[in-house]
Amino acid sequence: MADKGYFDPVSPLPQPSKPGEAPRPWGQTTLIGQRIPRVDAYERVSGAAVYPSDIRLPGMLHAAILHCPHAHAIVRGLETAKARAMPGVRDIITAGTPGADIQWPYAEGRAYPLFDPHLRFEGEEVAAVVADTPWQAWDAARAIEVRYDERPAAVAERLALTEKAPNVHPGGNLARPVQAYARGDLDKGLAEAAVVLTGSFRTASQLHIPLERHGCVAMWDGDGLTVWESTQGVFPVQEKLAAVLGLPLSRVRVRGEYMGGGFGSKLETSKYAVIAAILARRTGRPVKLFLSREQTMLSMGLRPAAHMEMQLAAKADGTLTGISFSGLASGGAYGGAGTALVDWPAKDLYRCPNVRTELTDVLLHSQPARPFRAPGYPQGAWAVEQMMDRMADALGLDPVALRLQNIPTTSQAREGAPAYTTTGLKACLEEGAAAFGWQESRQRTAAQPATVAIRRGVGMAACNWLVGGGFPPSTVVLKLLADGSVILNMGASDIGGGTKTIMAMVVAEELGVTLDRIHIEHADTATTQYATASGGSKTVPTEAPAVREAAQELKRQLLAWAAEELGMKAETLRYEGASIVVNHSEKQEKQGKQPQRVAVTALARLRQQRVALGVGHKRPNPKNKTVCPFGAQFCEVEVNTGTGEIRVVRFLACHESGRVMNRLTYDCQVYGGMTMGAGFALTEGRILDADSGKLCNRNLHDYKLPTMLDVPADIVSLPLDLPDDAANSTGAKGLGEPVVVPTAPAIANAIADALRPWQVRLAATPITPAAVLQALAAAKEA
Repeated sequence: MADKGYFDPVSPLPQPSKPGEAPRPWGQTTLIGQRIPRVDAYERVSGAAVYPSDIRLPGMLHAAILHCPHAHAIVRGLETAKARAMPGVRDIITAGTPGADIQWPYAEGRAYPLFDPHLRFEGEEVAAVVADTPWQAWDAARAIEVRYDERPAAVAERLALTEKAPNVHPGGNLARPVQAYARGDLDKGLAEAAVVLTGSFRTASQLHIPLERHGCVAMWDGDGLTVWESTQGVFPVQEKLAAVLGLPLSRVRVRGEYMGGGFGSKLETSKYAVIAAILARRTGRPVKLFLSREQTMLSMGLRPAAHMEMQLAAKADGTLTGISFSGLASGGAYGGAGTALVDWPAKDLYRCPNVRTELTDVLLHSQPARPFRAPGYPQGAWAVEQMMDRMADALGLDPVALRLQNIPTTSQAREGAPAYTTTGLKACLEEGAAAFGWQESRQRTAAQPATVAIRRGVGMAACNWLVGGGFPPSTVVLKLLADGSVILNMGASDIGGGTKTIMAMVVAEELGVTLDRIHIEHADTATTQYATASGGSKTVPTEAPAVREAAQELKRQLLAWAAEELGMKAETLRYEGASIVVNHSEKQEKQGKQPQRVAVTALARLRQQRVALGVGHKRPNPKNKTVCPFGAQFCEVEVNTGTGEIRVVRFLACHESGRVMNRLTYDCQVYGGMTMGAGFALTEGRILDADSGKLCNRNLHDYKLPTMLDVPADIVSLPLDLPDDAANSTGAKGLGEPVVVPTAPAIANAIADALRPWQVRLAATPITPAAVLQALAAAKEA
């Protein structure tokens, strides 16, 4: 079958390790690291890819949810008669509907009714309607008459802990005990310093806004439930639905297929999936329920706002001696994750012996927070990286030089301070600065006359990310069919980063099969193997080693079959893709003798069984080591001091995430992360009315996402291809999240450089033209 093009003739291919041993690290690779277009690119751009929002089933009905219009209210009465009489309406469920009186677990140990009469944020679910068309469902939902007892709402983080603040839940608005961390002696560190700086910073809430809205299609077949959901992980959805509905896992099937963005907001399912399932069971027909854009902005999570206070102390040479960091944030009405990881850039990024942090997580009458691309880190980096630049100015040091003075070799915030498997921060700073022309750019902006109205500034920031090595469990099955083509079976979702393409490349690298002969099965709890949700920058470093191990297991099986057929030991054979070859001596090679070989597709056992299987698993991460990606970003901005307008002129991101698996998808991840970070810095921010708690910017006109006009044409991704062989057998680390972390502070530092004549530094996001003008006016009056 080799002449049909199933196998790539490139050789040599990696040979399998001994049974039970992890695959040996790759050396030089053939396909891995190249710029390979996505294997499903045609489906995505042509419209052939079926997303959950595209699903159409025979007899399908459409559902809509009535959400609470108040930040805090109690339902005193609800009348559905008018809505039930409207055209096309098939059913309405409320808190009193049999089968809908179930509990919804917001967090462990914190469950509330699916339709709770006590409503704690604008957008919380009150009732649901199912009808023949989505328009009929929406009209009927709006026709439900509800008597609300509106109550005062706690909507400001700092005010929520005061005595007069209304309680979100009995017992006060402290979501959990204040979290404290300390190492060394902070007072001693402050006393040793030549300079001690203090600063206050705030970041606004950032909404997820995935292109495909949250929702699903639910269908019952007897006592079995099938759900098509736009999700980052089909297995967590299966587990949540089974638990809430009281079903065994075997009776819940979740199909992922394609999904249109999530950024962390789709790591788990929401009430809409349970509501759709209940309505489908009551009507006996499939039900489709997708939220409106406004509803997703109201109820599908966010990056929490953060208030941060910081002290930074350093010796005259730039050596850090002390860091104090405090953060106040909210996880919303059912929170507990508002401050998650916010202090990690302060306690882990730079070498410092004396550190103290304190985090206060409060409850608010607002939607619950959800993980958002590097949760907590962009907020913490906003403070830490601006303080580092302020310290560099105070000491007369270059910002890059100050960071180079404090490069860590261990993860200081983890117990025992384990060493990193690889540490790329120093290289990112040095190579990124050189490629950007950092020194020359700093000299150019410093030479600008103070009278120039449109000013240029350059800035930079660095980062690490808490995780990046993936984690078990993950199981992958590879099937080599009789004609030499391959089926890759894994349950991980491709959330837009090119997971399917990279996994196909791993198969091709190991087996020598051409990419077009590899079929990848979509994530489906009924047909694919278990995988955790795609989040935390874990997908490639988790699934790729499992795929590689499955490929090696498959090769060992083929070699065993060939050894049996040839009457030889497997150790005397070599896998070359299309063929199994008998190793021959150097003397035989010099004599020009051709080695004995048998075509893989001609193996008797393969022809008999029609399929060969290889199973791989994600192995545990290395003990007493930390797998961590690093990065440094550099940017140049233009600030109009007359209008306050800011334009990002150019951007360079230098990241170390282990081996570069696919240069094309790598760059796409970097560009996407920088764009998201630019929105965090300059345009995005949830606005709540201070009195009512209602969301003021609940559409894409008022909530400003970056567009193509906000992204610089001069944008460079500079990867450091440093395979981390200690992390896993592919040498890859996570990339998706760290790229968003340093973007906003790099922009803020560049703006401060542009406004240096007035010593203006913007400490709150988003940095709008109005904020620039106000700061300039205040500086000129001082």
